[in-house]
Amino acid sequence: MRPVADGVRDFVGYGPTPPDPHWPGGARLALVIVLNVEEGAEPSIPDGDSVTEIALTDGVAGEVAPGTRDFVAESLFEYGSRVGFWRIAELFSERGVPLTANVCAQALARNPAIAAAIHESDMDLCCHGDRFERHALLDEAEEWAAIARAVAGIESAVGRRPVGWQSRYTPSARTRALLAEHGGFLYDSDSYADDLPFWVSVEGAPHLVVPHSFTNNDNRLASAKLGTGVDWFEHLAAAFRVLHAEGARRPRMMTVSLHARVSGQPARFEGLQRFLDLVAAHDDVWCAGRSEVARHWIATHPAFLSAGGGA
Repeated sequence: MRPVADGVRDFVGYGPTPPDPHWPGGARLALVIVLNVEEGAEPSIPDGDSVTEIALTDGVAGEVAPGTRDFVAESLFEYGSRVGFWRIAELFSERGVPLTANVCAQALARNPAIAAAIHESDMDLCCHGDRFERHALLDEAEEWAAIARAVAGIESAVGRRPVGWQSRYTPSARTRALLAEHGGFLYDSDSYADDLPFWVSVEGAPHLVVPHSFTNNDNRLASAKLGTGVDWFEHLAAAFRVLHAEGARRPRMMTVSLHARVSGQPARFEGLQRFLDLVAAHDDVWCAGRSEVARHWIATHPAFLSAGGGA
């Protein structure tokens, strides 16, 4: 299947005959678990923003007047970096399960201990921007500079550069082209369109997309779409069972998205533990960092374009 041009809506994808990913060890399912490291990069009045960010926290909208600091929301973000990150990182280290850190550069700058922990581990690394920036509202020069700041900040904090990208909010129409111009990116995860990686064509060159998930995402807890850690476990377990069963015929990929200020809360953390117990009971699941999946896909299903260079 030739890459579809970036920005062209593709309702067909792989259709009824998706490619066999040939996951390592003949695995039925590739499992990618992403920890978003964002705390300290969110909009806040002390940083010159007009409002305090309350998204994906247990804060209550409208508690304070516009332009007033929301100290409850601020402290809920702080819990994520002070406690939640360490709880989650320790769990994955103990279980030997790879974890992809989806990091905002400003979050690392404000917590050198987290930056050091990522540096000292083999944690996979994806760039989640410099801070919470709405790329779709930036002009080209502003977006170029934002990407450059993000990569430089992460490389300075961790000692290695990220090879993947995921915008904090929706990307712009030019984001992928700018990523290609910057160079060094294997993939982006600015799509939710498939259960497998896929190629798009960006200015005549192939570009890999490793999809993310809004469904298998603990944002459903913070937004009250799910109520408890038990609900969280059952939600993830249902997705795992379906994809694992399908994987007997057509191997799939499952992505789980975590936030330290959400899944790092004790009442929700047990649901994550139980999910890892479920995964560990299966020996035909490949747990991998997102860049590992990207490298595997590039080696196993390299993109091809038409002779004219188009999609």
